[in-house]
Amino acid sequence: MSKNSAELHAQTYDYLLSMAGRETPEMVGLRKATSTQKWAMMQISPDQGRFMALMVKLLQARNIVEVGTFTGYSALCMALALPDDGRVVACDISDEWTRIGQPYWQSAGVDHKIDLRLAPAIETLSALLQDGCAETFDMAFIDADKGGYDDYYELCLKLLRKNGLILIDNVLWGGSVVDADNQEEDTVAIRNLNSKIVRDDRVDATMISVGDGLFLVRKK
Repeated sequence: MSKNSAELHAQTYDYLLSMAGRETPEMVGLRKATSTQKWAMMQISPDQGRFMALMVKLLQARNIVEVGTFTGYSALCMALALPDDGRVVACDISDEWTRIGQPYWQSAGVDHKIDLRLAPAIETLSALLQDGCAETFDMAFIDADKGGYDDYYELCLKLLRKNGLILIDNVLWGGSVVDADNQEEDTVAIRNLNSKIVRDDRVDATMISVGDGLFLVRKK
């Protein structure tokens, strides 16, 4: 992902963060802990976390599914915005990465809201549908392997209620989506999904330049 939204000048970005609302000590701590990891660039930016938390509150969400949890910063942001009986079903395959965030979830008092499921996300999403959870989720966040994005999108649409919201991360892919010479598998997968969403009559959607590009998709 990009270092900050739209690659703003550092001073401008610091000002933006100061206007975006305060992070909790747990959010700051988890960001710092993640910054020492090899794949730290996979973490969402703090302004994106606060934007997502605001979306949770605007939707008055209670049930969220997250595809790709990494170290758990995005799950923490959303869980803090949920009511006490809300839940985030957090899908990931890495015990190593998700273990980094769990102490911060506990310290923030939101670990009971985060239902971590360590398995391929396709399996978890399909199991939710088989368990009768179709059209029961208010919001979904997709930020995982790019080759799986289309499958995750389709499954999340089925899980989402009418007027529910899907947030899809990395849809600008560092600008690679507009490079016609870039035919790498991940780039093509994102490019194809972006085009599909624009033509999809099942949804209303818009793309914004938060982080590495964020698609906001409302289910009709």
